[in-house]
Amino acid sequence: MHYFEMLLSALGQGAIYAPMALGVFIAFRILNTPDLTIDGSFVFGMTVCAMVTVAGHPVLAILAGTAAGMLAGLVTGILQTSLQINAILSGILTMTGLYTVNYMVLGGQANLYLQQMQINESGVEVPVASQTIYKMMAAVAGNGEVSSLILSGLIVVIVSVLLSLFFKTRPGIAIRATGDNEEMVRSSSINADRSRTLGIMLANSLVGLSGAMLCQQQRYADLGCGNGMLVVGLASVIIGQALFGRRGVTLGVVSAVIGSVLYRMILQGAYQIDMPSYTVKLLSALIVTVALVMPLTKEKMNTMRIRRAGEKEAYK
Repeated sequence: MHYFEMLLSALGQGAIYAPMALGVFIAFRILNTPDLTIDGSFVFGMTVCAMVTVAGHPVLAILAGTAAGMLAGLVTGILQTSLQINAILSGILTMTGLYTVNYMVLGGQANLYLQQMQINESGVEVPVASQTIYKMMAAVAGNGEVSSLILSGLIVVIVSVLLSLFFKTRPGIAIRATGDNEEMVRSSSINADRSRTLGIMLANSLVGLSGAMLCQQQRYADLGCGNGMLVVGLASVIIGQALFGRRGVTLGVVSAVIGSVLYRMILQGAYQIDMPSYTVKLLSALIVTVALVMPLTKEKMNTMRIRRAGEKEAYK
């Protein structure tokens, strides 16, 4: 039973972080752009979602968090294209500015619980938990953790399908072409700056969606939740591609989602050996390093195998 609960938790967390992994996949794999906005846009989606949720609009809050991430991506895109600022520096500038913006959104505090003050039958003002999409799902499907996994999984499936279809449309193909060969795109009739900006906005909207989902699932927003999100997203993407390789956008989308789940499973396994919580970031870095080395190791092994086969043929 313990292992089932651990698996259920890993699947649930993997599904919640999957949109963020998809955002990293778009930025780093499709656009070939090192976008550091992600840590900031994740929290931006979370804080905006928290405020709208507390106002009593849980579904709208998810959409608002997604739009917040898109807005952060727009700022980064403008810095890169219109102002010609280096891609890495553009992300750093946006991320730094978002720290203050997120503080302002939360009303000058570092965290916010999703609750409202209501007057009970005795006339006393008491805090009441705000409605969230996960509470709504639990009211329909029962068991909170299972219903949470179902809802998160459903969102991820819808997003993945829409994303795969989008990258087969003209704007999607233009974004892919911009990432493959921007100079060639500029020599054609495609507006490369617009495609790059649209791609960065799309990537960060998914990151904002992930932040919004986490906000409602854990029922609070915190400015520290975005620390290390870029590494988590990279780990998910690299793990997925280490298993599936690079074989098209659709498989890339699927591999990013599966990589997110596998990453959470690895962390769950690490927690079972009483690993201190402060070592999680080190473990994430090690996972990324191992996943990056795996393709090179496979390539070397294949080269050695071919060489040995050639040597055997030469001796015959």
